[in-house]
Amino acid sequence: METLPAYLLSLMADPAAWAALITLIVMEVVLGIDNLIFISILSNKLPAEHRSRVRRIGISLALVMRLVLLSTIAWIVTLTAPLFSVFGNEFSWKDIILIAGGLFLVWKATKEIHHSVDPESADHLLDKDKADVVISNIGGAIFQIILLDLVFSIDSILTAVGMTEHLPIMVIAVLVAIAVMLLAADPLGEFIHKNPTVVMLALGFLLMIGMVLIAEGFGAHVPKGYIYAAMAFSAGVEALNMWQRKSQQRKAAAAAASHGGDPGI
Repeated sequence: METLPAYLLSLMADPAAWAALITLIVMEVVLGIDNLIFISILSNKLPAEHRSRVRRIGISLALVMRLVLLSTIAWIVTLTAPLFSVFGNEFSWKDIILIAGGLFLVWKATKEIHHSVDPESADHLLDKDKADVVISNIGGAIFQIILLDLVFSIDSILTAVGMTEHLPIMVIAVLVAIAVMLLAADPLGEFIHKNPTVVMLALGFLLMIGMVLIAEGFGAHVPKGYIYAAMAFSAGVEALNMWQRKSQQRKAAAAAASHGGDPGI
């Protein structure tokens, strides 16, 4: 029987293993974007001094869940076994989890969009004790992050299982993806916070991701490449809009300065 050091050395010497590792790292990072957007939107609703901590808690929980699921990989694979059939369509635990997670994402994104369009409905919170509201919001945010972490973690691990049979490769890919998420969490969160139009775009992404999860739960496979291509295109259009707005602001400031600071002259 091959020892663990010999097994690891054989993996390091195998070009196919390196190719699988690089591919899986890219896939895990891309899949982590969905999780990161959700965490950023939730954390941005908290007071500024709590946001970074909640992001790190959420991402750390994602890491713990992924590692725990990897340690029970034999059980995870059984989640794809059919449980029951409805009108000829078979459903497994994986399908049920994806549908539940998709419904939760659709509900949460719709609720946040409604709040963004009509924020007055939450004004009654100002009448409560602020400390209680902050504690309640932090607890609620972490609970919602845990729920979505579970959904995204299962999807992530099942993707890893489908790409390689080597557990060390899966563990390394997950660790690298989580490290990238930790590095990107605060910059992405601050960027979303400072650009209100990006918030609506991110909520639109979450709606789309929720619908894709529901569709996959019902057996309709949606190629991830199409989803992320659409997200990249939308983000590119929004980047052009932001560039245009900043250019107009610079021109207005220059015109005001040339007229002695009075833009009405």
